[in-house]
Amino acid sequence: METQRVENMCGGNGHVLIRHILGEKELNGKCRLYAQVTLEPGCSLGYHEHHGESETYYILSGEGIYSDNGTLRMVKAGEKTFTPDGQGHALSNTGNENLVFMALIILD
Repeated sequence: METQRVENMCGGNGHVLIRHILGEKELNGKCRLYAQVTLEPGCSLGYHEHHGESETYYILSGEGIYSDNGTLRMVKAGEKTFTPDGQGHALSNTGNENLVFMALIILD
């Protein structure tokens, strides 16, 4: 499994670590991403919109603030988020430990 470090992803603070669970071949043109994502304390994934796809996050550990089209809410382990086609979201780690989540992008 490949791990990728992305600085200032979508205009966010710090960096994002993306551990790709499945590659392009396994995703078979049905999904764009299936990965474990880590936001270290103080890091964020900036606001971005999805077009022609949806994205789900499942929080494994840590806590943070999730922006659902500008509406903010706290998220923690065991919770999920869903961003449908044409909508946007962002996520910030506001805790003292890593915020780790699964990300799944499904193509419409």
